[in-house]
Amino acid sequence: QLAESGGGLVLAGGSLTLSCEAFGRTLNSDGMGWFRQAPGKKREFVAGISRSTGRTYYEWPVKGRFTISGDNAKNTVYLQMDELKPEDTAIYYCVAGIGGRQSSGYDYWGQGTQVTVST
Repeated sequence: QLAESGGGLVLAGGSLTLSCEAFGRTLNSDGMGWFRQAPGKKREFVAGISRSTGRTYYEWPVKGRFTISGDNAKNTVYLQMDELKPEDTAIYYCVAGIGGRQSSGYDYWGQGTQVTVST
């Protein structure tokens, strides 16, 4: 339902762009976004977007460094990550559903893509 790509290894201060293409039933979801989970830590919200209004919202650790955007013609959401820090290292999950900052707002989850930021 959600196909993620774009993870990898990058040096601190560098950039990566994650992509997430929606298929099937997820095409009916207005809210899309990204969560992440680092080893030994709780899963946390990163960024979200409304596909109908284009409104975006971010969690404070990434605000000003990450940008979420969408291309409805391609059913794809992007997460541009700049000024990456080692603490951004995590598995990043694309999500689709009603929206919001809580995991309960999303019915569909991607398989996850690893982002590793080294010093």
